[in-house]
Amino acid sequence: MSRGVLFVMSGPSGTGKGTICNELLANENNDVFLSVSSTTREKRKGETDGVTYNYTTVENFKKMIDNGEMLEYAMYSGNYYGTPKAYVQEQLAQGNDVILEIEIQGAMQVKKKFDTGVFIFLVPPSMEELYSRLTGRGRESMELIRERFLKAAEEMKCVNDYGYVVVNDTVQEAV
Repeated sequence: MSRGVLFVMSGPSGTGKGTICNELLANENNDVFLSVSSTTREKRKGETDGVTYNYTTVENFKKMIDNGEMLEYAMYSGNYYGTPKAYVQEQLAQGNDVILEIEIQGAMQVKKKFDTGVFIFLVPPSMEELYSRLTGRGRESMELIRERFLKAAEEMKCVNDYGYVVVNDTVQEAV
């Protein structure tokens, strides 16, 4: 049995990582599994524990770090986000492909461990469109939107650390 392929999808907040991954997973011709990240942030309306994220406490997240259970982790906007290692290793060993939808900090940690992974950087068609997407979500304060937008401008400098760049102009073209 051949080993599965690890795909890492990352990019600035608001570029559509979740939307693109959901569309990829909805395609019946794909045998790809999404690794559900863990986070310490509060669950938002419409999100489901174990599907959107594995929601946990800061104390439990730190224990997972200390026990070496995280493939990668990062602090983003005051909350921990990370990928539990066991699920990814199990799926890859079974020959299944796995997608990680993660932040750039985490992607660079994974890159050090999986040099054979496929690293994809998702970008918006323009910074103006990114700002429009961030404000259009209607779920964050203007202060947080401003913070995410400024961080996105910095994160765009990481584009050369990835093997592939995908412009999310329209979802279907990006998929």
